[in-house]
Parts: sequence; C-alpha cells; structure tokens
Amino acid sequence: MLVTLIPLFDENMNVNAYSIFTQKKNYFLNPSLLGTGFHDGAAYVDGLEVIQSMGVETLSEDKEVFVPVGNISIFSDINSQCDAPHERIVLLIDNTVKPEEAYIRRLKELKDDGYKLAMRKLEVAQFEAYREILLLTDYIFLNHKKIDISKAKIYFGKIYPNIKLCAGNIDTMEIFEQLKEDGGYQFYEGKFFRIPINKGEHEVSPLKVNYIELLNMLNAPELELTEAADVIGRDTALVISLLKMVNRMSINSKITSIRHAAAMLGEKELRKWLTTAVTGELYTDKPNEITRLSLLRAKFAENLAPAFSMAMKSSELFLMGLFSVLDVILDMPMEEALEIVKVSPAISDALINGKGDLALILEFTRRYENADWQEVSRLMVLHNIEIKQVYDAYVGSLTWYRDICR
Repeated sequence: MLVTLIPLFDENMNVNAYSIFTQKKNYFLNPSLLGTGFHDGAAYVDGLEVIQSMGVETLSEDKEVFVPVGNISIFSDINSQCDAPHERIVLLIDNTVKPEEAYIRRLKELKDDGYKLAMRKLEVAQFEAYREILLLTDYIFLNHKKIDISKAKIYFGKIYPNIKLCAGNIDTMEIFEQLKEDGGYQFYEGKFFRIPINKGEHEVSPLKVNYIELLNMLNAPELELTEAADVIGRDTALVISLLKMVNRMSINSKITSIRHAAAMLGEKELRKWLTTAVTGELYTDKPNEITRLSLLRAKFAENLAPAFSMAMKSSELFLMGLFSVLDVILDMPMEEALEIVKVSPAISDALINGKGDLALILEFTRRYENADWQEVSRLMVLHNIEIKQVYDAYVGSLTWYRDICR
C-alpha cells in the first residue's frame, strides 16, 4: 500500500507525534476512491497493518502515532491487528463516524481498551450534535483555513476542557508563530516547517561550510579518507562523534590521529556515519524533522530510481533529495544555496527550476510526503509503476533511517 507519516509539532518545533496515512489502491485505477479519505469497505485498519509489519519504533521511536480509522473498520477487531502498546496509538476518526448509539458504544469499548481518540473534519455546525463523541475524544484537529479556530479554542476550552487542540493545515511560519503566540494548542500540523525564506540575508557559518564540503566528498565516486579526516578535524563535535564510533567498533584500539580513526572505520562505515552526523550538525539550528525529512527524501528518491527507469542516476537522486531543503537550512533562496555546494546541473535544474528527469522524482516524493494520493496515483499510472515498488522504496528509506540513527 501507499503509506506516509505526517509530523505533529509542539510550540518549540519538536515533533511529538506522527499521523500515518495510507492508500491501498491506485485512485486512477479505482475511481470510486476519489474524494474519500478512508477505505470504508475495509474490515481492518491499514495503518495498524503498517505498524504491525514495521514496528512502531521504526515509524516514530517513542512517540504517539495517529491512525485513521473508517466508519466500517472501527468495528473490526482492532486489538488483534496490532500488538503495539495501546497508549502509543491514537485512533483518528472523522465525521463519517456518526453520533449514533452503535458508534458511541464502540468508541467507549476502544477507550476501555486503552486507546486514545482523535477527531478531524468536524464542522462548527456539528459540534453540538457530536457532544457524546467529543466527551470521549482526547484530541481534535482544527483546520484554520475552514473555521475560526480562535473561537473554536474558546468553545472547547469551556465545554470540553480535557480535549487537546491540534491546529491544522498551517502553510507558513508566520501563521505558526501567530497561533503559537495565541497559545492553547497541543500540536501544530502543516508544511510550515519546510517553507524557505525569500531573501538571502544570512551568511553561512564556517562550520556549515565544512559540513557542506564533507557532503560533497560523500557524493564523490570515491571517498578520500585522509581528506575527509582533515575536514572532520576542523569540528570538535564531529571528532568526538567519530572517536566514539571507532571505540564502539574496536574497544581496545588506541587512536593516534583523526586520519587513523577514519582509516579504522573504513570507507563504507565512514560514509554511513558521516551522512547522519554531518547532516545532523548542518541542520542543528533547525527542527529535527528537517534532518529526518532531508535524509528520508534522499533515500526515498534513490530507492525510487529503478521504478522510474533511472537506476543509473540513483546517486544523483540521493544528493538531490538531501539538498532539497538546503534553502531552509541555510536561510537563503535555493539558487544562492546551491552556489555553495557542488552539485550537477541536473540537480540544480530540478531544485531551482523544477525541470529535468530528476525533478519528476522530486515532485513525486513531495506529493507522497503530503499524502496527495490522487496525484501520486496519476504519476504511477503515467509511468507504469506498481504500488509495491513505491511501498518498498518508502519502507526501505524508513528502515535505512532507523539503522543509521542507532
């Protein structure tokens, strides 16, 4: 199936939960799915199937996972579908679950089993009718584009003080900052965290230049260990991290120099460590989700290469994905940011102009991240790509990210 994770931020821009969205079939090959967010004919919950097969830690470490549940699948045997701790699962329902006796009774059973409940897509006119369901609800998503959430916040604060509010569909940092200033929201959801500024007003710090230089080395055909070691030596944090890595691999080793440490690690392990360590340091003043997004997008794009008949360009696709948020990282327009790094014309054309073969996969990954299943389905049909190919590519990127962060 198609599956993606949407981060939920707190007011400090830390990710405290994820929503998992899935799509079992291709929209364009199954027109009846258009306009629906759930598989209402399903007797199981796809999100729980994903969690069970991959493990909740692979998806979200120790955070809660919001799992959409349809008005039919809510009556399925949810306990048997996933053995993840119930307190980690938040069942996400919408207004297709009616404020009727059968639904209310089932929601009470799920609450008794230890699950939390969240509500989305509830219109203002439905607030009063959904009273009995809202009394069971732990979270509610408020779409600031469709309702006046400042008034909704006052309403819920008075009538349902135990419900935690989630401000949704936030497009810009300005809107996020305003909502944060108003206060009262548990989570913030939207693409605001990856929207770049429009003007280049900041100089790139010397340390970030070092990290970019190392990333350029990483994507060369061969990694020159001594040159990489010399650049690592300019940053104390990287040196300490490298020495810790080497000591874990060889407890009795006596490191005589940074070059010695790099040589002991070897090219393969050095590449693996540098990808995580350097990216983490480069993005250190940004939300952790930016680091995760960059690495997952890079690996996902690389994994998609064969499906799009671009296997020979997998390395370029990885670098394109890695640098696709470089404008956010360096606080400058992408065109200026790419002047600092050494990337191919094809990568520049994709990231700056949205043109060329590589841009196709970049657009696909962005649509996929946003659970835009209709456009994802269109592109899959256009390029004769099967759902399993995309699923394997995405799951492979999640597994890779989990492994390199251990």
